[in-house]
Amino acid sequence: MAGRRTDTRERIQRVAMELFAERGYDKTTLQEVAERLEITRPALYYHFRTKEEILSSIADGFIASLDELAEWARAQPDTFEARREILRRISELLEDKWRPLMRFAQMNQGAFAQSSVGDRMQDRIVTLVSVLSRPGADAIMQFEARLAVFALILGGVPEVFGMDLPPSELASTAMTVAVRLVSDHEPSGQ
Repeated sequence: MAGRRTDTRERIQRVAMELFAERGYDKTTLQEVAERLEITRPALYYHFRTKEEILSSIADGFIASLDELAEWARAQPDTFEARREILRRISELLEDKWRPLMRFAQMNQGAFAQSSVGDRMQDRIVTLVSVLSRPGADAIMQFEARLAVFALILGGVPEVFGMDLPPSELASTAMTVAVRLVSDHEPSGQ
């Protein structure tokens, strides 16, 4: 029975993210989520009472994944290879199942700004970025580390760049740029 409940919750989360992306967070109702799932509103309410609960539950999973990755990354040596592997794992994490959440965050910034979900996600991303920065790195290298992570995040949101590339090519391009940003070369402008 617990397995069925988990499956239903995951279906609700997936469908809600689809609707949030299609219609926008503010314009999507729980009734529409229930209709898309072909379940009753009371059945939906059994799992989630509000859109905020759905969004928060999705973000909780993402945050747990980021925490796990940050813990692993902290244990790595300060080498270019380690930074590249951290970026590869971030990219893999995004491609695995979190890309819709990142796309949602970019396309619904107002909804994120009004909820604690955005703050919590931002805190975890900043933590992960700090692992990419070398100890004692200057401002340019710190900025490049941040840009590297945001390149990966935005690489899954083609609407942001207006680039006519297939999603896999855009993600690959974002990874190439991210790796260049954390390479062992001297920071730009020096």
